[in-house]
Amino acid sequence: MQTAAYHSINFYLPGRRGSTKTCAWTNIRNKNQSQFSQRLKLIKGVENVHNLGSFGQTRLFLDPNSLPVHETRVSTIPDDGHSPSVCVSEDLADTNDKPFQEFEPFFSKWSPPRYLWRGLSVFILAGQVIMRILNGKIHWRNTLQQLERVGPKSVGVCLLTSAFVGMAFTIQFVREFTRLGLNRAVGGVLALAFTRELSPVITSIIVAGRIGSAFAAELGTMQVSEQIDTLRVLGTDPVDYLVTPRVIASCVALPFLTLICFTVGMASSALLADGVYGISINIILDSAQRALRSWDIVSAMIKSQVFGGIISVVSCAWGVTTLGGAKGVGESTTSAVVLSLVGIFIADFVLSYCFFQGAGDSLKNL
Repeated sequence: MQTAAYHSINFYLPGRRGSTKTCAWTNIRNKNQSQFSQRLKLIKGVENVHNLGSFGQTRLFLDPNSLPVHETRVSTIPDDGHSPSVCVSEDLADTNDKPFQEFEPFFSKWSPPRYLWRGLSVFILAGQVIMRILNGKIHWRNTLQQLERVGPKSVGVCLLTSAFVGMAFTIQFVREFTRLGLNRAVGGVLALAFTRELSPVITSIIVAGRIGSAFAAELGTMQVSEQIDTLRVLGTDPVDYLVTPRVIASCVALPFLTLICFTVGMASSALLADGVYGISINIILDSAQRALRSWDIVSAMIKSQVFGGIISVVSCAWGVTTLGGAKGVGESTTSAVVLSLVGIFIADFVLSYCFFQGAGDSLKNL
């Protein structure tokens, strides 16, 4: 076999990065020069195919030297006594692109942080749920089941918590207001505190710990056990079947729980003030009635709906993006509850800043 290159006709083939060095020989019968040229045209990036001239008995081989990383050079060498053949070889070595090779390991191994794409999945999932609701794609049976779970089964914990929180605040308010001779203002201050801040936030914290953790654990277990993939195979959209009912149930049940917590908190506060500090229940209720406005109740309902959406969407998003088996389920559950609480506090500040600006006049009639 001759090693001298009689023809120095070069053309380029796109090389695939990250593969090992391979060589595949394919015999080519040079019966028809036009057919051989047509085959070469199929290769992407062929240049000057029609100028190859007469090949005769020719062997094509890959010459990776002095080529850019994304290109491959093919040269022609005559070989007497052998049938023409083609050698396709891919080589990772490229001495001319050392600066790029220094960055290659970084770009090949780098991926976005997990918390980044999980946080992005929260907004994507929220948009999908909103579109499902607007289009009427609601699984009513699952929605009613989740509504029963979020609402009636959470009443006991919410009532117990709100009652003791109300009595604790009553102790502090009565103690300080009595020194100032403002006993009649205790009921109004308690009513404003409960409607604007305490009832929505406390109820949301309870629901986040009880329901949000359950949502994340359930969906996380379904994800790692491939049950969600099974739903997709069966033609069922997991967002329609699993996520949307939970979001609707949370947004509907939380305002009612907030209203119940407000009522129980005020009742426990009035009973404590009357039984321990000698402030009549009628004084507490009359002061609360004078201080409250309809907007205070409406703002509490709006806050509760927003908090319910945050809890359900964050918990479901963290559940469906769970990885790593049982350990991943536990981590997703904990992260979902923590992020839900952070989201509740941030949303509470934003909504309070938007709803209650300027000087207030709720206590001027007390």
